[in-house]
Amino acid sequence: MESLIWDQHACLPLTVGAEVAPLGRYASGVPTYVSVNAGYRPQAYVDSISLLRSCRAAVERNPDLGLAGTVEEVDRVTASGRIAVAFDLEDANPLDGDLDNLAELARLGVRTIGPTYNHANRAGGGCLDANDDGLTRWGSDLVARMNEVGVVPDGSHCGRRTGLGISAASSGPTVYSHSCMAGVWEHPRNITDEQARACAETGGVVGITGVGIFLGPNTPTLEAMARHLEYAVELVGIDHVGVSTDHSFDADDFRTEIATNPGLFDESYTRWGPIQWVPPEEFIRLAAFLAGRGWAPSDIAAVTGGNFLRVARATWR
Repeated sequence: MESLIWDQHACLPLTVGAEVAPLGRYASGVPTYVSVNAGYRPQAYVDSISLLRSCRAAVERNPDLGLAGTVEEVDRVTASGRIAVAFDLEDANPLDGDLDNLAELARLGVRTIGPTYNHANRAGGGCLDANDDGLTRWGSDLVARMNEVGVVPDGSHCGRRTGLGISAASSGPTVYSHSCMAGVWEHPRNITDEQARACAETGGVVGITGVGIFLGPNTPTLEAMARHLEYAVELVGIDHVGVSTDHSFDADDFRTEIATNPGLFDESYTRWGPIQWVPPEEFIRLAAFLAGRGWAPSDIAAVTGGNFLRVARATWR
């Protein structure tokens, strides 16, 4: 596959029956893959199973989309001109504490899981915790089981010590699916140079995201993304940097989530007003934008899709 757009994390409303047609906004004539969030900390196992089944059925009905739980399916779906779709989870809570549930989630297309979301749970600490004691014994067992079933461990939203623990515990590549660089913009959701290096040492990828408050003071622009991308590439090398939008296709829905679950968020999410995102229509212009900054075609292809594809080849079962 010579060129590929790979969005490692995007968000549809977490409701059964949610429309998947907005994913068509990624259409660009270039092979495209999107990982859709299917649950986070407030969801239980039954909630995420219901969401996954509903979303899978909707994708299958949509002529512009196709399910892609294997790399071969990504190739097949994108070769037909459709957008390939798989899923991710933010937080281990949708496992209900039972690692055996990972196999069914993987069967339904979950390919990435972040053990914690902002705050500590059984797996480890979150990025908004005042103290992060690191990955727990159960968290290590979770990472090991994820490796077994072909689900990629994700440090986004985890505490910094916990993120380092994920990379140390994993027998395969890890990712930060949607995290920007603290060295460019200090925000509790952004990762340190040490975290990025540890991720790269696993063969993994740091996915620079298009969320305004993580890029800068609510600056959702390709220029801001490029600053984080170039910093990360200089730090860990071109083979270990990718992209995601973390785009919320229902901004009001997410803002309601923040209001409904104040314990999950803090003022770092609200300080600069309503969160803004780089929209899909702008995101698909990233390759051309980087070319205008003098990036080599091979480097652009690596960052916009090739690196996350390599991780998928190494990890998906």
